[in-house]
Amino acid sequence: MTKTLRPLIAGNWKMNGLRKDLDEIAAIRDGGVKVGGAVEIVVCPPFTLLAAAASLCEGSGIGIGGQDCHPEKKGAFTGDIAPPMLKDCGATYVILGHSERRLIHGESDALIRDKIKGVQAAGLAAILCVGETAEQRSTGQALAVVGEQLAGSIPRDVSIEGLVIAYEPVWAIGTGLTPTAEDIAEMHGFIRAKLEESWPGKAATVRLLYGGSVKPSNAAKLLAIANVDGALIGGASLIAADFLAIAAACPV
Repeated sequence: MTKTLRPLIAGNWKMNGLRKDLDEIAAIRDGGVKVGGAVEIVVCPPFTLLAAAASLCEGSGIGIGGQDCHPEKKGAFTGDIAPPMLKDCGATYVILGHSERRLIHGESDALIRDKIKGVQAAGLAAILCVGETAEQRSTGQALAVVGEQLAGSIPRDVSIEGLVIAYEPVWAIGTGLTPTAEDIAEMHGFIRAKLEESWPGKAATVRLLYGGSVKPSNAAKLLAIANVDGALIGGASLIAADFLAIAAACPV
């Protein structure tokens, strides 16, 4: 954990959640007050629940985010969601470049870069995801792959202070597997160093999240690692009690 940064615990609900599941968001809202303002909590439900979730959490300190968006602010893009639409629904964050978008939908670094521009223009904060596959790690390419994703996905003229980066080793997402503490510390230190190269003196303001099978039983250990400033949570964020237990594990 970087002591000067406020920890961020973000929940990615992915393609899960019906109106009845707003009860879980209400429970996160109520429990989040008990966790305290020392930890920032954000929930990213599917688009269909964004406005309702934002309404439930209004004034509570619990943030709401989108899971993706189109880079343009409007236009003839059937089925897409523009950054201003997310903001209009009450979102403050947007997850971009998740491995499922990169691998399943074929999103390139260049497209993700354009999305970050659109998100910041709309006054939203981007959570940029980076990470390597099992094959890339086993062949010693993990650092190089993540370095390329950072270089290709972050616009040179970005407001780096408004960016969050989530390291999610693809092979650990939803598998129950996690890298060693040493591997995570190495990667997060590498990311911080790469940011410092491009934005001297500003890298220390960027929160670096870890994601990949984070659960209440391992959260405290993971969140205590150097340069881990929070977590991006998948499955455990669907259950308010588990998500809040992870937030409460932040060493603040």
